[in-house]
Amino acid sequence: MRALRTPGMAAAGFVAHAYTRKPLLSSQTLPSINLRTNFNSFRIFPLVAPFTSSALEISHSAQAVKGEFDVFLKGGGDKDTIEDVKRILEMANRALLRREVLHTDFVTPPVLKESMLALEKIADIKMVAQGGYPEAERCRLSVGHANVLTSDPDIVAALSISGNFGFETCTHGDFLGSILGTGIVRDKLGDILLQGEKGAQVLVVPELVDFLVMSLDKVRNVSVTCKKIPLLALEYQPPRTKTLKTVEASLRLDSIASAGFKISRSKMSSLISDGDVRVNWVTVTKNNTTVKTGDIISVSGKGRAKIGEIMNTRKGKFAVEVIRFL
Repeated sequence: MRALRTPGMAAAGFVAHAYTRKPLLSSQTLPSINLRTNFNSFRIFPLVAPFTSSALEISHSAQAVKGEFDVFLKGGGDKDTIEDVKRILEMANRALLRREVLHTDFVTPPVLKESMLALEKIADIKMVAQGGYPEAERCRLSVGHANVLTSDPDIVAALSISGNFGFETCTHGDFLGSILGTGIVRDKLGDILLQGEKGAQVLVVPELVDFLVMSLDKVRNVSVTCKKIPLLALEYQPPRTKTLKTVEASLRLDSIASAGFKISRSKMSSLISDGDVRVNWVTVTKNNTTVKTGDIISVSGKGRAKIGEIMNTRKGKFAVEVIRFL
């Protein structure tokens, strides 16, 4: 497992209480911070004299983290992403003040990227992002003072879901739906790796392993067994892709996605308006949204595509490379 560095439970009722209203953040020593905490109520309390050099260092770092809140807010962006990043920055402040290591649940790539960009400006903060395998999309982020976060925390576990899928192929959505049907929430789950007829492997928070082993017994109409496996046993294959090129008059989402997914523009417009299309994991409902190189477009039931190179033609149009994930 490669970490990114910059710089049972016997009753379903227990799970509903512990996880269906769970926070984004968690700690081994403190209660979790609720994702819906009102950011405006956040305050940094001054340390009481006499100050030690260590205390002064923490106080300075905490004030720096507070400053990152304002910097990030001025950058705009998706509202949900902003809210999640704010809470991660608040978590970093707590970690510095209390000299401990705190962890998020699994976050999306945009949240992870923006959080790390903001946190890397704080000299005393150390970060470790883990998703269970090198190319993981959904990761958990651990933050703490550099003197405290000295090793990779054990915060990601892997499960194997096996069954006879030879006669009924199940999709990513089928596995996700069955797992969420046990009563847990999406933020407790990382990536789901499909294995064809063998089933799938899923990354989860360690505290849910025993519950899922006992509770998950069916995916669609296929009976399954669920067991914990080492992270080194994950069978990850780089995704297969197919590249196509299209020439369009604009970089509108409905135009590019229509060509990339081979769906009529009117049908794609309806999918966008209905909330079935996401750009960089964020639902988009405006057909005229502009896309750019590197954007990931997801269409419910159709899969995902990545915008590759964009070039201007002599006639003033755009030659766009679209990479479909198969």
